[in-house]
Amino acid sequence: MRLLPGTWSLLTGLVLSAGSLVAATPRRSPVRAPFEILTRRMDVDVDGAPNAYGPPGTRTLDVLKNAHYRGRKGAEIVGFLTDDDHPNVPVLQGAHDPYPGLYISQTAFTNPAIQDEKNMRRYVDATRINYIVLGDEARRLGARLGDFVAVYSRRTHRSVYGIVGDDGNPSGNEGSLHLLQALGYPFHDGRDEAVERREIVVRFFPHSNPHDRFFRSQAALDASAVQLGLSRDFSTSLLAMASHPKQSHPRD
Repeated sequence: MRLLPGTWSLLTGLVLSAGSLVAATPRRSPVRAPFEILTRRMDVDVDGAPNAYGPPGTRTLDVLKNAHYRGRKGAEIVGFLTDDDHPNVPVLQGAHDPYPGLYISQTAFTNPAIQDEKNMRRYVDATRINYIVLGDEARRLGARLGDFVAVYSRRTHRSVYGIVGDDGNPSGNEGSLHLLQALGYPFHDGRDEAVERREIVVRFFPHSNPHDRFFRSQAALDASAVQLGLSRDFSTSLLAMASHPKQSHPRD
């Protein structure tokens, strides 16, 4: 159905695809039609934080195993920057960086104004910005890095704005530490904390950030989302209103 500019369509229903519940949500011009995904769980992602990873024995937000693809020791390192010629040798922060001697943790979405990979300000800080990880299902439905999202917890009944800030987990069941804290979860790091039930709903706004605007503060991100007219109201969301499941799921 063709919509008039600035109008909203009714919620169209639910489909089950690749193990995730997906719902179409109201469409508002000029942003492409939003959609929602109910995640199976939500692990804490600390990538992009300057104190995310470091040499063994240092105080960091996460263990080195979780910096590898899907948390598998021996797999490709995706959570921090490594030497071009030696892919297992981490690049350290310098004397003028926030945490000298710790590793430079990176995210897939970066500040287009900073080309220096060794500059920590190039990456989305998981302790300051609400972000989610781009999974295969969301990518297939049109989401891309940098897009705005709205995220809702069926447990805490809180909703917040965020962006698609990282990738590397096909399930997409990861969110930044700041995101989970903003939703009301008492998490402090990424070592072993996670939302283990189907209770986090992510509303994606495909192609809502075409110029890859980069945010250094959550307040600036929120203001931009409001200016675009993006909604974080989940009162009519079928996924948000669904009954709370009791089962938990193993870590992806």
